[in-house]
Amino acid sequence: MRYELKVELLKRPWANVRWRYWRASRGDDVGAYDRLPELVRQYAPGGSFADIGCMWGVNGAYAFVAEEAGAAPVVGVDVFGPTPEFEQERSQRGSSVDFLLGDVTDTGTLERIGTVDTVLCAGVLYHHPSPFDVLVALRAICRRTLILRTSTIPEVDGLPGAAVYWPLLTERQRRRWNLRSLGVESQVGISGPFDPEQGYGNWFWGLTPSCLIALARTAGFAVERRQPEAFAQTLICTPVQPPFTHVLPDAARARQMAAEVSRASRARPA
Repeated sequence: MRYELKVELLKRPWANVRWRYWRASRGDDVGAYDRLPELVRQYAPGGSFADIGCMWGVNGAYAFVAEEAGAAPVVGVDVFGPTPEFEQERSQRGSSVDFLLGDVTDTGTLERIGTVDTVLCAGVLYHHPSPFDVLVALRAICRRTLILRTSTIPEVDGLPGAAVYWPLLTERQRRRWNLRSLGVESQVGISGPFDPEQGYGNWFWGLTPSCLIALARTAGFAVERRQPEAFAQTLICTPVQPPFTHVLPDAARARQMAAEVSRASRARPA
């Protein structure tokens, strides 16, 4: 009940603004959606750039910002095709921004992207049923900097690493996470029922900040900078050696491992 009241309070615009002032007074670098162009201009120049999830609602805008800032080559990747607005803007600019249609968790898409210096991934993680797989894919293509922005939920006091899986909650349960009061008009799977036909358009995961940071670190990123918000986080990360990797063994090694496990189990006392 205490946590529910916390969420409901932070959904009120006046309380949300006060929370931001409070965090800023503590010295926190409080984030905002409209600060993304600033971050792109800061980190993109002098190298290659990829915007993962570049199309929905923004029509490749951040890829164009990166190109303006001096990044090259620049590629945008999305599971949605290029919009007319994107094509028109690219034509008017005489832009060299490339577009790839694909899912970043698909190995074929990763091979087409290759590795790039700076990766932007904004508004994607909570739309994917497997956010860790997305982060692992981002680590595979990132050479220098990851700018990661995602919707989150407030921290659960005393329960670090908590998360909420949104699909198939009841209408009453979904109501808690509806952010219409903060200007979020459409949350497929929250403001309405989960819709399989919408695919990645659904909202899948409500990650707490501690859960998000743990996922990023496990995937092989060091979090260098964090911009908190009540219901979102922006992280600036650098790639490091992943603490966890798993590669399926070939047939011969798999048989050897099975034999070793079998011998070990037989050696245990009854």
